Parts: sequence; C-alpha cells; structure tokens
Amino acid sequence: MNSKKRKKISPESYRERTYRDNVTADGLVSSYVSVRETDLHILAARNVEHEAKDKVHQLRNQLENFIAGCPGFLASLLPLDNAPLAPPLIKDMLRAATAADVGPMAAVAGAIAEYVGRDLLDTGLEEVMVENGGDIFLKRNGDCVISIFAGQSPLNEKVGIKVPAASMPVGICTSSGTVGHSLSLGQADSVTVLAASTPLADAAATRLGNEVSAGGKENINHALEVARTIPGLLGVVIICGEQMGAWGEIDLVGLD
Repeated sequence: MNSKKRKKISPESYRERTYRDNVTADGLVSSYVSVRETDLHILAARNVEHEAKDKVHQLRNQLENFIAGCPGFLASLLPLDNAPLAPPLIKDMLRAATAADVGPMAAVAGAIAEYVGRDLLDTGLEEVMVENGGDIFLKRNGDCVISIFAGQSPLNEKVGIKVPAASMPVGICTSSGTVGHSLSLGQADSVTVLAASTPLADAAATRLGNEVSAGGKENINHALEVARTIPGLLGVVIICGEQMGAWGEIDLVGLD
C-alpha cells in the first residue's frame, strides 16, 4: 500500500475517508463494508463485500450483546477483568486493553479489522488488507509501504513505514489527538503502532497517544519509553507537529 498523490487534509476529509484515494491496490480489488460505526475498506483478489458484511454483523452482534450484559465495557477507560465465557473477540479486546492499560473499547476497530481479515484468509485468499478507520490488518505476499496520515502536521503522508512480508500478518494502527472521532486525551497528530495483534496495536496507539500531552521531543520520547513497557509491540512512530520519533522494528521511508 503506497501513497499515490498528495492532497490537503482536513477533519472533513478524514470523516469522508478521502485518504483511501491514496491507496495503491497493486491489482487487488477494493470492497467497502459499512455497518453503523464500522467502516471497512478491504483489498483482496476478489470482491468480498457480502461475506465481509456477514462477518461484521456477526462480530457486532457479539459485541453489542456483551455490552448489554456488561454496560461498563462500553464506557470504561481502564482495563477490565477477564471474561472467561465471552466470545474470542471480546477476550482479545480485554487482553489488549490490559496490556496497554486502557479501556477495552480502545481495541474495537483493530479487533474487527483482524477478525474480518483472518476470516477472509480462511476462505483461501492469500492476500488481504482490512482498514477500519485507519486501523489496518495486513497480509501481503510482498513488502509494503504504509503512508502515515498525520492530519495538519507538515509531515502528513510524507513519511511511510516499510513493512516486510516476513512480518505479516500484522496490525498497523494509528491514533490521533487532532484528527478523527476516536477518543484521545493527547495532542499527537499521529501515533502509529505495529504489532502481531491488531487489537493490541489499536489499544497501544490510544495509550501512547494519551502520553503525548504537547509538541516537543521530550513528550514524544516519554511516550516511546512507555511503548517499551507494553509487551507485544513491534514498533511505534509518533508525529506531533514538526517533531517525529520512532522506536522498535521500524523502517522509515520518505514519500514523494
């Protein structure tokens, strides 16, 4: 997935998902699935809209039924106890939240992206990308470059992360305190996290975004130190204004 062209970014462009116009499909077919808050862009060898939509409905039913029986799950900003009888989706969200020290809903977009992606791989597809509001489950047969969407930062979409095929499937999730609808208590334009678990990458992106209270390398370095304490992360890139920092297995590339 590469950046093809540059355009001015605004909150409206994020809500309208115009950043999806910048994706290079490399011969894969785009499918789109929208069910209430879930808004997926999927790349695969064929159109997968119907089967992916069925999976999203199944996952959302599991989630909504669990929330009905455990209302605190939806609003909690702190980890919750394990739920041994919960569906796997819920258990993965709870584990990710505990590792990152955030509420379980911080992992929801990444969890749905991964569960849909793995379900599609189980049908025999070799390559799948599922993007859910900037949170990505990625399995390609070749190396990829992921462009970092960083809102109004001058570094927006000028920096990418090269992801080797050997690291996939992988979760690549981004949190922002300046763009998008998801709750962030920080000021970072983007915090992008790579992890083998997409729910963990999503929850960790929220946690690390909360740690960037303002611009400046001191705040970025603090968040990167916190990243080192979260088990399971592969790497992190943080952009705040003109400042950028990275930690872990990150291969940064400049984009035209």
